[in-house]
Amino acid sequence: MHIAVLVANTDESAFAQGHPKDGAKFATLLHEMRPEWRVSSFSVKDGAFPDEGMRFDGWIITGSPASVHDTDAWVGRLFGLIRAIVARGEPLFGACFGHQAIAVALGGVVGDNPGGWVFGGVDTVMEGAQIRLYAAHREQVLAVPAGAVVLGGNADCAVGSFAIGRRVLTTQYHPEMTHGFMTALVAEYEAKLPADVAARARESLALPADRATIAARMVRFFETA
Repeated sequence: MHIAVLVANTDESAFAQGHPKDGAKFATLLHEMRPEWRVSSFSVKDGAFPDEGMRFDGWIITGSPASVHDTDAWVGRLFGLIRAIVARGEPLFGACFGHQAIAVALGGVVGDNPGGWVFGGVDTVMEGAQIRLYAAHREQVLAVPAGAVVLGGNADCAVGSFAIGRRVLTTQYHPEMTHGFMTALVAEYEAKLPADVAARARESLALPADRATIAARMVRFFETA
């Protein structure tokens, strides 16, 4: 199986340079379950999109500090690619910014989190089961596209995940982040966050995310879509 990762992360800080890029993070996550899979990354935030006509067995859109409301050319181009992938019936997974981009591209609505920042480890519901994932977002999906089914969420984010048929699956959270990376990210952002958010984020690190659970769900999605 050959998966394309569309990297939307615009962070080019020294912190970001000191850690694996998002394409590598998702490749590592998938390879923990399916080491034989091929994973190719495209830095769409730099305008590096797959060539017209390229086909993959599945697609992933990463998170990003960018907003789906930004007017940068690459964001609009990504929306067009999302619509093309869905029209072709190819499996598409979105995380955080990717989740929001899929929603907006297909007619949904994204806006500010009512409670502001959601940061650190959080418990959410996905397909009827509680799962712990890492969060780092100030916006969320407020209304899903036509035909989408909300798979779960929590009090801070009602649309924590949605699906469209068997070939679109999303999460507001970050399956690719390890406990080590999230610990470093909380430390990096601590001074930039409201004090109460930073404190909750630090406390949340006492428990790791359910990395194997979400990795298995992603693999099952691509294999059965």
